[in-house]
Amino acid sequence: MKKVLLLTALFFSISHQAQKVKSPSEFLGYELGSEFSRHHEVVDYYTYLAENASDRLKLITYGKTNERRPLLLAFISSPQNISNLESIREKHLKAVRGEGDASKAIVWLSYNVHGNESVGTEASMQTVYELLTSKKGLLENTIVILDPCINPDGRDRYSNWYQQFRNTPHQLDVNSKEHREGWWSGRTNHYIFDLNRDWAWLTQKESQHRIKMYNMWLPHIHADFHEQSMDNPYFFAPAAEPYHEVITKFQRDFQETIGKNHAKYFDANGWTYFTKEVYDLFYPSYGDTYPTYNGGIGLTYEQGGSGRAGLAVITRTGDTLTLKDRLAHHLTTGLSTVEISSKNADKLNAEFKKFFQNKNYKYKSYVLNGNEDHINTLKTLLSQHEIEFGHPKKGTVKGYDYSSGNTKSMNLTEQSLVVSTNQPKGTLVKVLFEPKAKLSDSLTYDITAWSLPYAYGLETIASSSVISSQKTADTISAPNIEANRYAYVTDWNSMNDSRFLADVLKEGIRVRKSNHPFSIEGTSFERGSLILLAEDNENKKDFYSTLEKLSKLHNKKVTSTTSGYVDSGKDFGSTSVRMIKKPKIAVLSGKPTSPYRFGEIWHFFEQQLKYPISVLDGDYFKSLDLTEYHTLILPDGSYGSYFNEKDLKKLSTWVKNGGKLIVMGRAIDGISQIKGLSIKKKVDRDSTKSSPKLHKNAQRERIKKAITGAIFKTKVDNTHPLAYGYGTDYFTLKMGNSAFDYLKSGNVVYMEDNTEPVSGFAGSDAQKLVKQSLVFGVESLGKGNIIYMGDNPLFRGFWENGKLFFANALFMID
Repeated sequence: MKKVLLLTALFFSISHQAQKVKSPSEFLGYELGSEFSRHHEVVDYYTYLAENASDRLKLITYGKTNERRPLLLAFISSPQNISNLESIREKHLKAVRGEGDASKAIVWLSYNVHGNESVGTEASMQTVYELLTSKKGLLENTIVILDPCINPDGRDRYSNWYQQFRNTPHQLDVNSKEHREGWWSGRTNHYIFDLNRDWAWLTQKESQHRIKMYNMWLPHIHADFHEQSMDNPYFFAPAAEPYHEVITKFQRDFQETIGKNHAKYFDANGWTYFTKEVYDLFYPSYGDTYPTYNGGIGLTYEQGGSGRAGLAVITRTGDTLTLKDRLAHHLTTGLSTVEISSKNADKLNAEFKKFFQNKNYKYKSYVLNGNEDHINTLKTLLSQHEIEFGHPKKGTVKGYDYSSGNTKSMNLTEQSLVVSTNQPKGTLVKVLFEPKAKLSDSLTYDITAWSLPYAYGLETIASSSVISSQKTADTISAPNIEANRYAYVTDWNSMNDSRFLADVLKEGIRVRKSNHPFSIEGTSFERGSLILLAEDNENKKDFYSTLEKLSKLHNKKVTSTTSGYVDSGKDFGSTSVRMIKKPKIAVLSGKPTSPYRFGEIWHFFEQQLKYPISVLDGDYFKSLDLTEYHTLILPDGSYGSYFNEKDLKKLSTWVKNGGKLIVMGRAIDGISQIKGLSIKKKVDRDSTKSSPKLHKNAQRERIKKAITGAIFKTKVDNTHPLAYGYGTDYFTLKMGNSAFDYLKSGNVVYMEDNTEPVSGFAGSDAQKLVKQSLVFGVESLGKGNIIYMGDNPLFRGFWENGKLFFANALFMID
């Protein structure tokens, strides 16, 4: 059979044409695919290309990582297009407003969002070289934007680890150490976050830098290059179900168009592949879905390999998979993507313009009331996504009420926030704000609920009408602090308040909290309000100036009082007004903890709360003297037999002597055998009663017991210090069916009998299991406390309304 001309033909041979630029192999001094290139070498090659092919390639640094590695974007096209790059961009973006007649295809290729999926960056170098040489004809009507490494910190972590532990020559045996990364793999970024789950939430520095550039271009095509299990064949589009309902027919059809073009080349080479399985288009924070919800064609490409494959490995079928093989596959799909986009440039431009026309979604406006700090934090996120929002005039709005699930009315104030789908980013607004995302298939790759009103804890009405609003400038400023007053009081109900308290404690200012509501001099305050007495800080000479500085930094309104005698509640000298300790906090890391769950805690302290934390590794944790610490956090993980009887007795003694132990997720199982605790895991008593099921239905049967990231309404005892700053309801994001019985006392957040999720999927058996279960609770042991967090309030850093529970655990529990 006559073979199709392969796109990879030039990869292993030197072109007969005279080249003006060196190939990656020529520049690096080793054959590409025979080594893992470190990030500085990749940067050097792209810099070389920018200097020696400046008429066809423009290189920019769009940011730096936490470990100070540069983030690069290369723009590749014809000399004429490169010289007119800005005018092409402006013309392209006019389509968002339904204007202009743009003709160029905009294709964005992203590599190595997961650091140990390491072939991506290697493939990017060969891809850019081919585009500048053998495939330059594709660029006459196409702009290629290429990010060679989204996650340089993770990739260098993997590359350095592999160089350290590899055999010489490299070992094919998958059991050899070079194929077995440790607890902290190269997959994630510095804070152990998965950057391919962060496109919508923008919690990480890399994501924040990248989204600015992405919104400047809004490409027609975004291809995200990954690796999967080393035994799997290659995956490319079309994606699997579920597709989100907002995805247009053209977006679906073009997935097929792209897939068939790739298949042509893979078939010619005899390479195996699969489509329409596993990798869906639903969760909005991926490198394929986020571009799709912004008008593009989002694509995931998955090569078998990842951190297990090294330079070469024997697969389960007995074949040898090499880095060069993996590179050739990614090179082929990359060039094929550019090729098919170039051929369809006119269609891509026409459909892109059509995408931004009014979609007439059911809900035209989302109107939000509630905590001012939460609204301001949400506004920051919306601004990063270039989502338009405004504030209405006073009045009322009627529609779907997120709290009750019924049709209700809500008062509008000038502080209410209105976000409409009647805007260019309207589709993204629908996806992020809708109360219940429609699932076409309950078998999904990730969480099934994420609605921002629940995540931010805001009263919300989804209205079928367009609610008029105006953009107003924020003029938040804290008033000056009056010196020489008896006391200074401020509220407590948000992460902003937590950051203020953290800074106050770091400055050596003594601060108290009220365990009862009170009013003084005509102003009312809730439980948890912070009270700073002049008497407590008489030895701190800069007390007033420091307090004023911090109040302005955090935009905190601080009320000064001339007396400690309250109008109602407890006076400031009462034993109910307790001094807040400046805690010394430690967190367990390494085995047995989950790297992701540890990373969320680490990031919370360093980048959100800005409070110091000691990181203790599981390898030496048991030998430490815990009396040095006031608070110890055990992240979710696989504890198994990590704690023996002696270890549990040591932890118990430390808590009884006044320690505070925060245990999260499966860590609760790890310490549940401490004597005197009432915590008990709920048991699925129906699991042994079912009759045999057909093998073909096994997966469907399993999901009856699954909760795939669903939102549940829970009850809150907001008189307890763990719940200060909350109302009587809380919407929790539940990641599985693990559940715990009620405690004897101290049940702070809990599920009752109604366990149908307000959003997302939960199997029928799982719903039964989580009935009457604990979410967050506190149990006293001697002079200390154990705080249980069955659900994760810090999940992926985006569940904003859960974070105050964690801060309460740190500062409000005595």
